[in-house]
Amino acid sequence: MSTFTVELKRAVDDSYEIEIGRELAGTLAADLRGGLIPGRKRFALITDTTVETLYAEGIRERLLEAGLEGGIFSFPAGEQHKTRETKAKIEDRMLAAGYRRDCFVLAVGGGVVSDLAGFLAGTYGRGVPFINYATTLLAAADASVGGKTAVDTPLATNQIGLFNQPEKVYIDIGCWKTLPAREISSGLAETVKHACMADRAFFEYLEAHMDGIRNNDPEACEEIARKNCSIKYHVVMKDERESGLREVLNLGHTVGRAIETESGYRLKHGEAVAIGLAAVCALSVRMGYMTEEEAGRVRLLLERAGLPVRIPGYIDREALVRRLYTDKKVRNGHLRFVVPKGIGAVVEFRPGVWAEEVSETTAREIVMEMDGEEH
Repeated sequence: MSTFTVELKRAVDDSYEIEIGRELAGTLAADLRGGLIPGRKRFALITDTTVETLYAEGIRERLLEAGLEGGIFSFPAGEQHKTRETKAKIEDRMLAAGYRRDCFVLAVGGGVVSDLAGFLAGTYGRGVPFINYATTLLAAADASVGGKTAVDTPLATNQIGLFNQPEKVYIDIGCWKTLPAREISSGLAETVKHACMADRAFFEYLEAHMDGIRNNDPEACEEIARKNCSIKYHVVMKDERESGLREVLNLGHTVGRAIETESGYRLKHGEAVAIGLAAVCALSVRMGYMTEEEAGRVRLLLERAGLPVRIPGYIDREALVRRLYTDKKVRNGHLRFVVPKGIGAVVEFRPGVWAEEVSETTAREIVMEMDGEEH
C-alpha cells in the first residue's frame, strides 16, 4: 500500500471594491473596458423581469457600446422564484447560447438576483467571475457584502448555496427612485437590524432621518448605503465563513425567515425580518438584556419605516414554530437565537458564542404573543 499527497496550499485574496453613487452604468462600462475582469469580454447579464426593462436593457447597451458582448437572462421577479429550478433554466439557456468558461456574470437587481446569480457564477463552468450591480435598498443593505449566495427550497431558505465573492459591487442609489414604497420599507428592515446589532448612533440617525430616507433624500440615502456596507464589512472580515461572529447578521432572521416561508412569500423579506426583529426584542426583554422601552423604540422605528411588527393572522402558529427548526443556526435539534443587548449591540453569551439555545416552549410563547392583522 502507498500514499500520495496532493498539496494544494494557496493564499487567496478575495478583496473587492464597493462603489456607491448614481447612474453607475457608465462607470461599470469604463471599468470593464479598463480590465476589471481581464481577458473576458462576454457577459451573461442576469436580472428579473421587473429590473429588465427599468435598468438591465440600458446597462447592456452601455456594455455593447464599450466593446463587450453578451445577453440578458431574466427570470420572474420575486423570492418565490429564487430556486434551483430557476438556476437550472438559466444555466441551460446559457449553455445553449454557447457560454463557456471565458464568460462572466453580471447580476443586475436586488437581493434575489444577486443571491441566485452569485450561486450560478460559482458553479457555472466550475466557477466564473461575477459582478453585482445593486438596484435596491435591500441589496445595498444585505447582499452587497459577504459573498453569501443561495437559493430557496420548499423546506428551507438559503440552505443550498456557497460563499462566492464578486469582482466588484456597484450600489446605484439612483435606482431607488423607481422603487415602490413597499420595497424601500423592505430594505429598511435590514438597515434597522444593522443599527440594532452594531451601532446605537446609527439607530438614532435613523430615528432622526426616517422620513427623509423614505422620500429618497440623496444625502440620507447615501449615508445609509455607506453605513450598511461598513457595519456588515466589519463583521464579515472577521468571520467570512460564518463560523461564529457572522451569526450576529442573522439577528431577527430565525423567526423572520420562518414567517417569510410560511406566508408563501406574501410578505417580502424585509417585512418578515421586521417581525422577526420585533420578536427577538421581546425575547431579549424576557431574558433581561433589553428594556421594554428599548424594545418599544425598535418597534416604533420599524413602524415608521412602514414595516409590520406583528405576525399576520393568516399564518398558522404551530406550523411557524415547526418551521423555526429549518433555521441554519439550529444545532443538534435545538433552536438558537441571536439576541440584542439593548440597542447597538448583541449578546456574547460566552467567548465567541453569539447565539443561545432557546426552548421550543419559550419560542412558542413569543410567537403566540405577536398576534397581528392581515398584511
